[in-house]
Amino acid sequence: MEEGLRIDKYIWCVRLAKTRSLATEWCRKGKVRMGDEPVKPSRVVKPGDHFTLHDQGIERSFRVIELLKSRVGAKLVENYLNDLTPEEEYAKRIALQSRGFERRERGTGRPTKRERRDIDKLKDYESE
Repeated sequence: MEEGLRIDKYIWCVRLAKTRSLATEWCRKGKVRMGDEPVKPSRVVKPGDHFTLHDQGIERSFRVIELLKSRVGAKLVENYLNDLTPEEEYAKRIALQSRGFERRERGTGRPTKRERRDIDKLKDYESE
C-alpha cells in the first residue's frame, strides 16, 4: 500500500462525501481541518492522522485507521475510520433539524406571507 492518500479521496472512499468532487469542494471551502489548519484536497493522510469535518452545523472528528485503494461498502467503513465525534455534537444536529421553519435553506428567498404567519404561530406556540 502507498505511504499516504489524498484527503479528498479518503473522505470519498470512507463514504463521508457522496462524490469525490464534493469532498474536494469541502476541502477548498475550509470545512476539512487537521489540527487548526484548513487542508487542501491534495493533503496526504496516513494511518493515525486526525481530521475534523464541519458538516451540517456540527464538528465531526475522525481518526484514520488504515488507507484503502477504492470506495468501500458502508459496513466496512469502521475498519478504516474511527469516529471520535462526541454525542453532544450529534444531539446538536438533531436540535437544529427539529427547528423546522426557523431555518431556511440558503437561496430560497424571503418567506411568503403564509409562511411568515406559520412561523409566527410556531413561535407563539413555543413561547407558551
